[in-house]
Amino acid sequence: MTISGPGDTGSSIELGYWLSSEEHRPPELVENAVRAEAAGFATAMISDHFHPWTRQQGQASFVWSVLGAIAHATTELELGTGVTAAVLRMHPTVVAQATATTATLMPGRFFLGLGSGERLSEHVVGRHWPSATVRRDMLEEAVGIIRKLLAGGNVNHAGDHFTVENAELFTRPDVPPSIMVAGGGKRGAALAGRVGDGLIGVVPSGPHIEAFENAGGTDKPAFGQLHVCFAADEADARRTATRWWPNGAIEGAALTDLARPGDFEKMAALVREDDVSAKVVCGPDPERYIEAIGRFASAGFTRVYLHQVGPDQDGFLRFYTDELAPAFAR
Repeated sequence: MTISGPGDTGSSIELGYWLSSEEHRPPELVENAVRAEAAGFATAMISDHFHPWTRQQGQASFVWSVLGAIAHATTELELGTGVTAAVLRMHPTVVAQATATTATLMPGRFFLGLGSGERLSEHVVGRHWPSATVRRDMLEEAVGIIRKLLAGGNVNHAGDHFTVENAELFTRPDVPPSIMVAGGGKRGAALAGRVGDGLIGVVPSGPHIEAFENAGGTDKPAFGQLHVCFAADEADARRTATRWWPNGAIEGAALTDLARPGDFEKMAALVREDDVSAKVVCGPDPERYIEAIGRFASAGFTRVYLHQVGPDQDGFLRFYTDELAPAFAR
């Protein structure tokens, strides 16, 4: 659903729904996608992790299996990965094959979101965890390999980080899906502008959008993620957000360099409820959601995916249908 932004800016922004693989079992993810489509969402993203951030979240399914199920359970919902890391755990050739297969299951409805990954999910294959600079280089090389494979024909590649030997995709969609690139800072945003079909970001930062556009991202879409926790009572929402998403208040290198859910739990023990609620929109007041979405619109983002933290997805979807969509329409 594309809706007009509030206020006098005349801006418009599309709202999407976030499917949290860390918090929900595969059947629930499929059902949540179906309910989101019924609620009026035209687009969704689904996280791709080997581990959850904390053991309280409790889940981390293989996203490509879930994507296949959602492809057959929905009819119009667009869906993308948010995000797949083609650096260590999955070789770019495997990501390309998974992408091509998923895109044939939902023609015109799938896009690939790529990022440089977190140690939390990538270290499981036992390889050295590279620096952020090296991971960005790996991501850029991976994007090139994936595009070549999706275009068809036999591919050979001998690069700084990856080798491909006589690889060809025999199951491919008629039109290759878009490749969106995640960038948490200016360098990542510039990489998205240079090699991606668009940007995925988590901070409504005008300078990040400027770096993205200056590197080639002008006229390309920019997607944001907004963590929210709807509940009828704000205090309940704050408690739920702190219990289920304390990692939302963790910033800096810890997000990419900690290795285990237990490591994040130790960090989370230092997080206060106020810290989490400063990062997660909590409670039943639609104005808070509208203001937070508006910050993304003002920064130059074209779409925001709403991640409802915690188990109550039905309550959030009703809130979206009854309060958020009408408020933006007005």
